Amino acid sequence: MNALILAAGYATRLYPLTLNKAKPLLEVGGKPIIEWLVDNLRTIPTLRTTYIVTNAKFANDFQNWANEYESRKGESGSKIKIINDGSESDDDKLGAIGDINLVLTHEHLEVDDLLVIAGDNLFDQPLADFAKTVKESAAAVAVYDVGDLEAMKKYGTVTIDNKGVITTFEEKPEKPKSTLASVALYYYSREVLPLFKTYLADGNNPDQPGRFLQWLYTRKPVSTFQIKGRWLDIGSKETLEIADKTFR
Repeated sequence: MNALILAAGYATRLYPLTLNKAKPLLEVGGKPIIEWLVDNLRTIPTLRTTYIVTNAKFANDFQNWANEYESRKGESGSKIKIINDGSESDDDKLGAIGDINLVLTHEHLEVDDLLVIAGDNLFDQPLADFAKTVKESAAAVAVYDVGDLEAMKKYGTVTIDNKGVITTFEEKPEKPKSTLASVALYYYSREVLPLFKTYLADGNNPDQPGRFLQWLYTRKPVSTFQIKGRWLDIGSKETLEIADKTFR
C-alpha cells in the first residue's frame, strides 16, 4: 500500500496565514499539520511510500520539510516523495481528483493499493486501524458521526446498509438523511485506481475528492469505517485554533 496526501490547495480562506506558507505546513500543537499525518501513517506496517502532492509555489517548502523530517527520524529518502503538480495559483490548479490522477500516472502507482488523505485533516485514532479494516474492500471511506442533522448541511452525507456499504451520498444536502459525514480519508484498491482516468475522461469535475466517491459508489461497493476519537477538518482560523489547543 502507498499513501497520498493532498496538499496542493492554496487555502485562500486562511489568508494571510497561508499567503506564503501551505496550510499543511502550519503548526498545530507544536508541529506542522503534515507531520501529524505522516507520523500517523507510519503506524501502517504495509506502507511503502507516502507521496505528498503540492503546487509549484510550495513544493520547495515541502521538500525542505521532508528532508529535515527524514534526517531527524533517521529514515531513507524513499519513504516520502514530494510531487509538484505545476500549478502556481488557485486559478490554474488541477483539483484534488486531477492531482490524484497525476500522481497515479506519473509514479505508476496502479499496481498497489492507495490510501488518500487530505492534508488538512487530523485524527488521533491510528490510521493503521483504518488500513487494516478496509484492506479487503474495493474502496472505502472514513465516516464520522456528527450527531446533528442540521450540522450535516456542511458535510458530505452518507447512508449505509447493515454491512456498512454506502447506499446514498450527498454533498452538503439541504435535507440530510443521516448524521454520518464523509471524511477525506479514502482507500482505493488497485482494481479501482484505473477508474480515476475514466472519471476525468467523462468530463467530471476534477476538484473535491468526495465527488469521485459520489460517482464511484453507484459503480462499485464502497465500504465505510467509522472514526472513533477526535477528527478535525482545518478549514478556517477558528478550526486551526481549536486544533492547536486540542493537539497541544
